[in-house]
Amino acid sequence: MTPERPDPAVPTATYRLQLQPEFPFAAAAAAVPYLASLGVSHLHLSPVLESVPGSTHGYDVVDHARVRDEIGGEDGLRALARTAREHGLGLVVDIVPNHMAMSPRHNHALWEVLREGPKSPYARWFDIDWEAQGGRLLLPVLGGPVGSELEHLEVDGDVLRYYDQVFPLRAGTGELPLPRLLDAQWYRLGWWRLARTELNYRRFFSISELIGVRVEDPEVFDATHGKILQLLREGVVDGLRVDHPDGLADPDGYLRRLHGATGGRWTVVEKILADGERLPASWPVAGTTGYDALRHVDGLFADPAGAGELLGQYRRFAAPQPDRGGHWEATVRRAAYKVLTHELDAETDRLTRVVSGLCAASPEPALRDRAPWALRTALVELLVRVEVYRPYTSGDTAAVVTEEAAAEARQAFAVPEEAGAVDVVRELLLGRYGDGPEEVEFRVRFAQTASALRAKSVEDTAFYRYVPLLSATEVGGNPGRPAVSPEDFHAYCARVQRDWPVAGTVLSTHDTKRSADVRAALAVLTEVPERWADVLTEVTRTGAGVPDPQLAWAAWQMVFGLGPADPERVQGALLKHVREAGLHTSWTEQRPAYEEAVAAFVAAGPCGPPGERVAAFRAALEPHVRANVLGAALLQLTMPGVPDLFQGTEAEYLALVDPDNRRPVPFPPPEAGAKGAVTAAALRLRARRPGAFGDAATYVPLAAEGPAAAHCVAFARSGAAVTAVTRLSSRLAEAGGWRDTVLPLPPGGWADVLAPERRFTGHARVADLFALSPVVLLEVSD
Repeated sequence: MTPERPDPAVPTATYRLQLQPEFPFAAAAAAVPYLASLGVSHLHLSPVLESVPGSTHGYDVVDHARVRDEIGGEDGLRALARTAREHGLGLVVDIVPNHMAMSPRHNHALWEVLREGPKSPYARWFDIDWEAQGGRLLLPVLGGPVGSELEHLEVDGDVLRYYDQVFPLRAGTGELPLPRLLDAQWYRLGWWRLARTELNYRRFFSISELIGVRVEDPEVFDATHGKILQLLREGVVDGLRVDHPDGLADPDGYLRRLHGATGGRWTVVEKILADGERLPASWPVAGTTGYDALRHVDGLFADPAGAGELLGQYRRFAAPQPDRGGHWEATVRRAAYKVLTHELDAETDRLTRVVSGLCAASPEPALRDRAPWALRTALVELLVRVEVYRPYTSGDTAAVVTEEAAAEARQAFAVPEEAGAVDVVRELLLGRYGDGPEEVEFRVRFAQTASALRAKSVEDTAFYRYVPLLSATEVGGNPGRPAVSPEDFHAYCARVQRDWPVAGTVLSTHDTKRSADVRAALAVLTEVPERWADVLTEVTRTGAGVPDPQLAWAAWQMVFGLGPADPERVQGALLKHVREAGLHTSWTEQRPAYEEAVAAFVAAGPCGPPGERVAAFRAALEPHVRANVLGAALLQLTMPGVPDLFQGTEAEYLALVDPDNRRPVPFPPPEAGAKGAVTAAALRLRARRPGAFGDAATYVPLAAEGPAAAHCVAFARSGAAVTAVTRLSSRLAEAGGWRDTVLPLPPGGWADVLAPERRFTGHARVADLFALSPVVLLEVSD
């Protein structure tokens, strides 16, 4: 499929809109004039295809052939595109190739599979293990064991009803007695708790409501991408964001096929890179969506020494066990073991069955006589030691499943000969026993399980257990090393400009656990750890009502970062926090007494009178919070890459984890403030001088000179723009301010974009540069 307009349009900046029934295409169209005036080039839309009714996010797709009716349908999308074009804007759309909603009544393809079984034309769409569960698909939808739910199951013609859920009946079974009727279906209705151990379809992480799609099948790819490709060909959509490619069987092959089908349109992938990990160079994409940029920007505003002091205070205050929040690496490792034996037990079991069958049937004697328990142990021990999301066919698997990891894994076996299972598993993963269908399937399953494990153990568990600095527990972050030096930041930017110059950059998204402005405030705590300790001592003096000290530490930081807020928002975020942490309650094993104690503590403490002391402390630090907020914003908007602004973040935007961060926002914001002015100035400069920031641009670090040089981070873009920001402003103030620090500017005259009457040349005094604001954006005088 070749687009009619094969020249891909590269955005200069995108603006993310969260579409939902409360904010449909028509509402987005109404915001277009304002967003165009802001200076972005493209709107970035959350998924637009038909999803489960009422969905507030759109990632639960049920029909790839239709644009979602609840938000205006295809007519509404086309009308939005026309309005956007009239104002000089294009559209980028988020697509979801990895999964669909497990909602039979709304998902026609799934309905047909449940009705016709593995012979259905749609059976190839879904990643189902038909060899498990006696050839039936487990649907974990019942509120209790099936025997206790029979009275709620009702046959109604050719369908089976369970409360508001509806399932098709296999032909000829409608007249059978209920127990026999249930046994005669291609699916098995089961207690929801069975999903953990008996599920036989791939899902999105551990979310059973989302079933994996086999887009590696060319027919499935065509069927699930036809509408999006049509919208691209017809000029309605200009570019794509690809959600969760790590869940796919073959991300490399998928992205090549997508690149060919789109004609090379600008496409970014939601790939989370670990520290030191690189995006596969062979991927035909513009780059990542930008969580790696978030990590480097955030880290720049964390004081490494102060972060270490905070860690010590946290350990004294909360006294966490080393592997339950006390030490980062140990916490991640324990969380990984727990996830594999609980949330992902079914996936681990399937992987074990695949490798056990492969070994038993192999002509290679070295693979035989390996007990399933030994292979499972080897798999678990290797999986918990994978420090990135997954290996790729285009990469070096030996660098992901390392020999060092294998040596540690062998220590789990008491008998050395049985430890040979580790070598068998690793060598299969490295392809040393060939590339037959069974070997390839094993490598695919391992990679998919590794991806789910990394997300669940790190982002969804360890981030909620290890909490010395909440701003560091962010997607793509490394809480064990929260600070990033200016030298590392510049090296990262230079690498992006060289290798992925039009990749995405983000600071806030629908998936971030706290918005950029909340994290910017929290980073100030690394500059004032002693003062924070004093405040905590004051507000926790009585110790009354604290359900556990780790939760208390996180709660006080949360309200510091957020500032004065509706207690219900804090309550909701903290309830999610403790359930994700899984230390005292969880989503599946809830402890009402503990959760009630959390709610009471929040109401009486962080959101009660003691919280006013924290609010006053935050207010006293407001100049330093402002420096971080403006500094992070300007860096993201002018560093290499294409900045993506999440809705509402052009002004102050204080949000917690979803669903708090998915609330509709007003356009324009009621008060744009200093952040709004900086954002608009930078976006308009990018629009005015696209070549200074594009794929042929240059990035040159600028080094300040003088006693406070370490507090100024600056760079030039293509000899046309200079960005300079203040970092660690509280430490700067303690040391006596800028004094005689200067910033050598590139040749020429330079005007302050926000105050054009202010002009600089040569060695500019940093105190003068920052006379009006802790950040400055300069444009060369033509």
